[in-house]
Amino acid sequence: MGIETLTLLLLACILTAFVLGAQVGLALGGIAMAVGYLVWGDAVFNIVPTTVESTYFDFILLAIPLYIYMGQILTRSGIGDAMFNASQLAIGRLRGSLAISVIGVCSMIGAMVGIIGAGIMTSSSIALKPMLDRGYDKKLALGVIMAGGSLGILIPPSIPMIMFASSTHNSVGKMFLGAMVPALITVIMLISYVIISCKIKPERAPLDSDSADFELPKGYELFKTVRDGASSFALIVVVLGSIIAGIATPTESGALGVVGAVLLAILFKRFKPAMIQKAGAQTAILVSVAMWIIMGASVFSNFHLLMGIQGMVSGFAKGLDLPPIVIIMMFQVIMLFLGFIIDEFIIVLMCAPIFTPVAVSLGYDPIWFGVLMILNIVIAVQTPPYGFALFYLKGIAPKGVTMMDLYKAVLPFITVQFVVLIICMCFPDLVTWLPNLVMNG
Repeated sequence: MGIETLTLLLLACILTAFVLGAQVGLALGGIAMAVGYLVWGDAVFNIVPTTVESTYFDFILLAIPLYIYMGQILTRSGIGDAMFNASQLAIGRLRGSLAISVIGVCSMIGAMVGIIGAGIMTSSSIALKPMLDRGYDKKLALGVIMAGGSLGILIPPSIPMIMFASSTHNSVGKMFLGAMVPALITVIMLISYVIISCKIKPERAPLDSDSADFELPKGYELFKTVRDGASSFALIVVVLGSIIAGIATPTESGALGVVGAVLLAILFKRFKPAMIQKAGAQTAILVSVAMWIIMGASVFSNFHLLMGIQGMVSGFAKGLDLPPIVIIMMFQVIMLFLGFIIDEFIIVLMCAPIFTPVAVSLGYDPIWFGVLMILNIVIAVQTPPYGFALFYLKGIAPKGVTMMDLYKAVLPFITVQFVVLIICMCFPDLVTWLPNLVMNG
């Protein structure tokens, strides 16, 4: 059986399994082993122990439970309220200021949680009701939460970036640095869209100073707002800065972040054994799910690589005799469609080991390609009708919010994010300049 036929068979089986609702990690690994057994016999099962050894004992992946635990503690200790209050204070009295705060703060919360689904659900639980209560347009409120929460995986520390670096043997620090300029551009463009749209249609967002529950803090409350907000943002800077400065590895910075999160919980006077216990239990659940996905996807990816998929893709790409950038665009389209049916972990683990070597052979920087992949995933998981992030927000949205409301809400925001993807594709230096300056200087 040829590599092309095997690939089609694998994809058909996987799509069928997803449609039937099979557990993702088990489906990927099980299908790979079943097809491999038919082709190679018992020898295929040697992939499992070697995959476990190379995957679960990777020092970089130890950062994943630490970052998730840090995010759980932060979101349960009042971090959202502290960051929103500080952001509101910084923006002041401006039409749509709460929506602007949501984009910035939800992006940071999403980054701390590290997973798109958890980021969107956490952001929605904190920000959606206050926006609707203050009279914001429903589509604007839903759109900024979706955009901000999903953008978290583009803002370091990012678990999909760690997975990309691990699966392609690239630097996590460079990935983090490479994403910072695109993330900044995205946030600026999203905020600009909110300001312009509210200027054109003032009914979309009230002046928050007109709301009965809006009042700028004074005296000790002002000091507390500044202190708590600055402390929250400082932890993110410390975690990321320790990696960039070479003081700590991503795993060590994750441990530093957990300690910092506990200290902030004490500072916010929210530290309770029950909170730590609940954060730990939720982290265990999320990590268990992530590890199963990583295992299944890694087995599938390794089997696919041993079949020769990398050579097939490389040969197919070169055989098309197209400009290299067109090949990169084809990869983007494939990942965009994958984002309709699977989550960010699986896209990275399935596509990164196959597409990245081809991109490098075409003369492109692997960090640039990795950041493009993350940008693509951010867009894909929000894109109607099947972007799975839409269902996370629908699950926590109040009654009366329909899927059509969500479709209309996200379209302007994913258009902005798509423009950022095109900009970064056309101008690679926006991605590579900072990591080359800091880590190669």
